[in-house]
Amino acid sequence: MGPRMSAATIYALATGVGRSAIAVVRVSGPLTRGVVETLAGGTPSPRQARVKRLEDPESGAVLDHGLVLWFPGPRSVTGEDYAEFHVHGGRAVVNGVLSALNRFPGLREAEPGEFARRGFANGKMDLSQVEALADLIDAQTEFQRRQAVRALGGELRRQVEAWRAAIVQALALVEAELDFSDEEDAGAAHAPLETTLRPVAAEMQTVLREAPASERLRDGYVVLILGPPNSGKSTLLNCLARRDVAIVSAIPGTTRDLIEAHLDIRGMPVTFVDTAGLCEASDEIEKIGVARTLERVKHADLVLWLSEGGAVPAPAGQLDSGGATPEVLAVATKADLFAEPANGLAISAKTGCGLDRLFSEISRRATDRLGDGASALLIRRRHRDAVQTARVNIEAALEGDKPLEVAADDLRIAGRALGRIVGAIDVEQVLDAIFAQFCIGK
Repeated sequence: MGPRMSAATIYALATGVGRSAIAVVRVSGPLTRGVVETLAGGTPSPRQARVKRLEDPESGAVLDHGLVLWFPGPRSVTGEDYAEFHVHGGRAVVNGVLSALNRFPGLREAEPGEFARRGFANGKMDLSQVEALADLIDAQTEFQRRQAVRALGGELRRQVEAWRAAIVQALALVEAELDFSDEEDAGAAHAPLETTLRPVAAEMQTVLREAPASERLRDGYVVLILGPPNSGKSTLLNCLARRDVAIVSAIPGTTRDLIEAHLDIRGMPVTFVDTAGLCEASDEIEKIGVARTLERVKHADLVLWLSEGGAVPAPAGQLDSGGATPEVLAVATKADLFAEPANGLAISAKTGCGLDRLFSEISRRATDRLGDGASALLIRRRHRDAVQTARVNIEAALEGDKPLEVAADDLRIAGRALGRIVGAIDVEQVLDAIFAQFCIGK
């Protein structure tokens, strides 16, 4: 079966806007071959890069000399006829090529994510791989990249297919028993049903336990910097970020709002949040700052409790947010001025003393909590919800006193839930939301 062709042929700049050495312009759709022949004076051999002179189809002016690649459908990234023009990245060159494409009848600029959506529609990747592609583009750290690459390689798709195959097998057993219920061996399906589905439900439960950490890795580990006023919170944040992101002053209460810095700590995405000092607020604005600090504690993974020389212990009562209480790491600041405490971690933002140890401690705790992306499977909330729905319905189907007709319906619901993960069931609103996250040209 050939690719499902779209009526429109689309084009877009696939590389960043601005001055660069190389720019890549993509074209996909039924008119692609004619576009290549017109701009490049001929079509190169499929999947072979050729240097071509690109000419304006109206004026004949030379736009650039660049590489042209031609991929006839369905053996292309979109499943359609597809081409790439690799040109010099000067703004005038890129604008000239895009302007020429814009004047072709039947061509239009691609919408965000439209190339990826056509690839999905033509079976080049499933929906979980599309989401992983978006995560890979957005990945800021090694662990995020590792997790996205694993999903892009089809690990989730293969697991979902295995689960669905088991459900289909079980459903066939149930349907057979319903069809031949008058036969002597009419009850023979019960034991195989348990044998087929119980391991699947157990696998799902294991994967579901690991899912929250994988989801959180996409957003990162949150470290809240707390402590009394003038304990060095803003100084530490500036030192970590290697730039002045927070105001440093000897006046207590200088930090009134939450200030964030996003860092890569040994492969883990970590967000450090500088906060208002925990103290008796002296004015209304400072009270708001303290209230925001206490609210943010609810969403933190780790609290760094800073105090000069380690003299002030963390106020445990104030850190009880009413929900999951974050871990607390006591840090003695200004180690260049104070003796190192017997217990705990001492640092100096001025000299850098102790910062490597601090990074190691944060990295260890973050990896213990969120993993390193190497074994991630369910990396989005919708994946977890779908697997949970499937598991609940499999468990329902295995209830011993349930009528077979109802058990069959439970299994169909479970199979449909898993199908939504990879896009086997077309939910248009879900597709629109996912592909809208992409930039134009992807």
